[in-house]
Amino acid sequence: MAHVDMPLAEMRSYRPELAVPVDLDGFWSATLAEARAHDLGAAFRPVDSGLTVLDTYDVTYAGFGGSPVRAWLHVPAGTRGPLPTVVEYVGYGGGRGLAHERILWAAAGYAHFVMDTRGQGSSWAVGDTPDPDASGAPSHPGFMTQGILDPRTYYYRRIYTDAVRGIEAARAHPVVDATRVAVTGGSQGGGISLAVAGLVEDLSAVAPDVPFLCDFPRATTLVDTDPYAEIARYLKAHRDHVEQVYETLSYFDAAILGRRATAPALFSVGLMDQVCPPSTVYAAFNHYAGPAEIREYPFNDHEGGEGFHDLVKMRWLGERLRR
Repeated sequence: MAHVDMPLAEMRSYRPELAVPVDLDGFWSATLAEARAHDLGAAFRPVDSGLTVLDTYDVTYAGFGGSPVRAWLHVPAGTRGPLPTVVEYVGYGGGRGLAHERILWAAAGYAHFVMDTRGQGSSWAVGDTPDPDASGAPSHPGFMTQGILDPRTYYYRRIYTDAVRGIEAARAHPVVDATRVAVTGGSQGGGISLAVAGLVEDLSAVAPDVPFLCDFPRATTLVDTDPYAEIARYLKAHRDHVEQVYETLSYFDAAILGRRATAPALFSVGLMDQVCPPSTVYAAFNHYAGPAEIREYPFNDHEGGEGFHDLVKMRWLGERLRR
């Protein structure tokens, strides 16, 4: 591995012109209003995770189109709250996993809500949420080009909507302090966190790690690694769809949606990242509208700071969520 992106000094000031759709606000207002026309129906079923220090709930709620989305809610055993809460979104190809697998934030004393990602969960962490609203249009294997010719049918319209509704579902549980909610995630989860920060006005903090789904025009022409390469391979076959594809992607670019965000944010970036190029992370960071800081890991690829950065995040979130 090597530093294959632009020099660090240039990245730190990299603020590309992004093609913001003229109807971006109306598109997302209408999308979320459609979702909220369905009863959230958040249900919390206690389960035995095998962990005696945590109480775990198997969560189901209505996401995009009213279709059910699964999640875990972990809380310190016996707590009555109200607790500050961390909502976590997972990386590309993964699902919520087994009940005992993702528990860091609950172990740190928070309520910890882990959203399943519809249609995913067969590459590494298992998932339990199907995607009944998937478009039947031709697409490249994977998720990046599903319904990509129209923002109304694009896959990430459903994911971002599920993510917003997931915050609402977490807030529906009595142990959760609705006034102290943060979102976080790595890679795809980081991109979703940024997008949600632009769609939910009252978050307390946002912590995107090595975020995916940022600055699509640069990412899809700079690296030949998946998942961005799924889009490039689709366009290699569909040469006549380039303009239409990038127009659709502009509605879901986390660097664009982050321009609507106001919550304080802590980014992380691996400067040797060949999956989510560091310049695209800086594009999102430099466009982010709220107060933001970034931690750089000069010799790391897409794994970023991992456990070292978890410590940074725990201290940073503690300052913003604890009373």
